[in-house]
Amino acid sequence: MTTTRLARPGGRSGRATGASEGRALLTAAAPIGELVPGLPDVSLRPFVDRYLGYRERADVPLVRRESAGVFVVLILGWGAPLDVTDPRSAERGVTAVDSFVAGTFDGWCTTRTVGVGEGVELLLAPLTARRLLGLPLGELTNRAVGVGQLPGRWLDRLRGRLAEAPGWPERFALLDRVLSARLAASPQVDPRLDWAWRWLVAGGGRGSVGVLADELGWSRRHLASRFRQEIGLPPKMAARLLRFQRASAALTDLDASVGPSPVGGPDREAPGGAERAGSTVPPLGVGRAVDWAAVAAGCGYYDQSHLIRDFRQFAGATPAALLATW
Repeated sequence: MTTTRLARPGGRSGRATGASEGRALLTAAAPIGELVPGLPDVSLRPFVDRYLGYRERADVPLVRRESAGVFVVLILGWGAPLDVTDPRSAERGVTAVDSFVAGTFDGWCTTRTVGVGEGVELLLAPLTARRLLGLPLGELTNRAVGVGQLPGRWLDRLRGRLAEAPGWPERFALLDRVLSARLAASPQVDPRLDWAWRWLVAGGGRGSVGVLADELGWSRRHLASRFRQEIGLPPKMAARLLRFQRASAALTDLDASVGPSPVGGPDREAPGGAERAGSTVPPLGVGRAVDWAAVAAGCGYYDQSHLIRDFRQFAGATPAALLATW
């Protein structure tokens, strides 16, 4: 028997801010455990949104489908090992590790574990991760890497110190000290690249890459090259993922909207991507009164078919399938 979890950007935490937003969605009974959020020191909050301590017991193999995202996941654990698998290429994953870094991904992947896992999860904006890790994120694109393989092995040593700490407050305080020192010792990123990233984030991925290049005085080719090297993905893909993260977070608000669905769900398409008007079948057996066209428009999609395509590519499921698991 295997328990499967369908997850969106935001990891175990439910909703995260800054680097990403979203919440984990269950398709079977949840593992037994605890989640302990921690707020970084005020000096770190421009860089790290939150810490999330976790302890969970999975008596049967627990498989999570993790959504793509233009953020970096850092897991520092000291419990049961897990596997990270990209279905597009086995070489991109990692097996039997308790701690790893996952770079920016443009497709969904899965994690698998069994036993008792314990650790801390951080979601990092790409340029923050670039400074903390000390290497261009282009080296981690669509890859998960055990922390012992990273330069300096400082994360591996930090993992051991976290495991020895007596409790979550002490672990979060240790993270404050180590990350603050690491950032203080790291060089600043190119301010033009930082500005370009903030410009994309501010627009929720809806701004024109051509306009962005013109604002910077760069060619589109140079802009794409810098993004691939430092952020791990070209600006158009980064913009798509920011838009997807915004739409994924919007599903949280839709959870309160329950009732008969007059049109089924956005994944019920007619030829050409048009919705089957007049359907009275609610999405996946759950009645939800959702105006999917409005959701798509509000998040910067051309139409709901465009929304569906991105969810299938980045989450491995349609928006209705995600919503129906709540």
